[in-house]
Amino acid sequence: MSWTVRILQFLIGVGFLLFGFMKVSGDPTQVEAFAEIYGYGTGFMYAVGAIEVLAAVGLLLGFWKKKLVPVFSSVLVVVMAGAILTHIRADQGFDVIVIPLVLLVLCMLLFLGHRKMRN
Repeated sequence: MSWTVRILQFLIGVGFLLFGFMKVSGDPTQVEAFAEIYGYGTGFMYAVGAIEVLAAVGLLLGFWKKKLVPVFSSVLVVVMAGAILTHIRADQGFDVIVIPLVLLVLCMLLFLGHRKMRN
């Protein structure tokens, strides 16, 4: 169980580091999506990207500081819940919603799996 949780922690950490970097760097596809499709400003995009990068760094630091993992995995659960609501509000299909939904479930599994390892 612990290896599964650690592998999941690493993959989620690296994934959100990349997702967040795309937003923070002002990737044109992200700017277009946030502004034109979702109706948010670029400031919100940068804020979400910064939260994703910080949470990813927190998960990766969690290999040494175990108490960081539940905190930052729960932050990512909230971010993914917001992403799901944003896709629903933008009237996008289930094929678009499924990606943040899977990530939300994986972050929840990481949160629960890490708590189980500690007990």
